[in-house]
Amino acid sequence: MASPAESNAFQCSGRIFPASEIALIREVVATCRGLSRKELANTISELVGWTRANGLLKEAECLMLLTRLEAAGLLRLPAKQQTRPVGSATSIPHTAEGEPGAPLSGRLETFAPVSVERIRDAGARQRFRELVDRYHPLGYKIPFGGHLEYLVSISQPVPTVVGGLQFSSAAWRIEVRDQWIGWDDATRARHLPEVVNNSRYLLAPWVHIKNLASATLARGLRRLPEDWQAQYGVTPLLVETFVDPAQYSGTCYRAANWVELGETSGRGRDDPQHRRHGARPKRVFLYPLRRDARARLRGER
Repeated sequence: MASPAESNAFQCSGRIFPASEIALIREVVATCRGLSRKELANTISELVGWTRANGLLKEAECLMLLTRLEAAGLLRLPAKQQTRPVGSATSIPHTAEGEPGAPLSGRLETFAPVSVERIRDAGARQRFRELVDRYHPLGYKIPFGGHLEYLVSISQPVPTVVGGLQFSSAAWRIEVRDQWIGWDDATRARHLPEVVNNSRYLLAPWVHIKNLASATLARGLRRLPEDWQAQYGVTPLLVETFVDPAQYSGTCYRAANWVELGETSGRGRDDPQHRRHGARPKRVFLYPLRRDARARLRGER
């Protein structure tokens, strides 16, 4: 994000807000003191035309912008309501349904077919969150921006949920990814919505079915373009993921033909001032959803 003292403009989630829009935002916040932070974010998103391709307002991104403007001393937001902010850990009830199951091991064919089903109801959503919270090293956190979640199931000997997949909005700046695509800042800002992040991937720790991991990724990636287009009005061209080498080797991504590029800087999404540079770098893997994905992401259509 640019320093206000240097340019009087702010950059957030791929958009530059000129001084005139910052002044408008400050005026709205100052004069609409009865609105919650969420209501302010939606009001401002509508006023400045900050929307997704399907017309939905960028509420989460605007909330981040408002928080950064407040941190810079440019405005004062109303007190937070008792809700969970994007990116925060959240309390997930642990139920009997989420307890470890009987060990499952063997060849994939014994348990087929494998299904990867998009989550559409509260019960499935709770099941996904509990599994991720209990068995994923990062636990469950409220995703940033757009996101889709899926439950992974086997069919034999009885239908059984064995894991989950989550896709969410891509990271704004990843040096090795941007170099691989051939992006400059302006091109990245235009085409970043066509990149999606595989932000969570879990197979339950009692599941040891050969080739299930790569088969699950393949099924999820086949579903993703149509589901993301239906939800957000954009057809993704590329999927990224970050693997912590202290936890995993990334074997399933290599087996599923993902491209391994190198490492992130280790800062994370919420460190715009580079205070945590190199703190915990991750391995970067990419999967093009079309053969011409790189050319399209550079605007060569």
